[in-house]
Amino acid sequence: MISNLELRHIIESGFLPLSCSCTTNPDGSLKVRVFDSVTGRVELLVTAIATSELTSSRAIATLISEIRSEMAFRTKKFA
Repeated sequence: MISNLELRHIIESGFLPLSCSCTTNPDGSLKVRVFDSVTGRVELLVTAIATSELTSSRAIATLISEIRSEMAFRTKKFA
């Protein structure tokens, strides 16, 4: 099993060049905030991500891909 610290680091690294802050909620779930480090503008905030499913590199990559897809959809929708 991947530790929460390692899991958070992997997720945060998956959004470069944007900045990402991944924190653990009191219930053990994750909160991911992706933002532009220059402007501080939040691109997407996802709360209550269950860590029980994030047990492999594939599952983590899928999560990052889903969040990136949602960000792209929102950018396109509001552009």
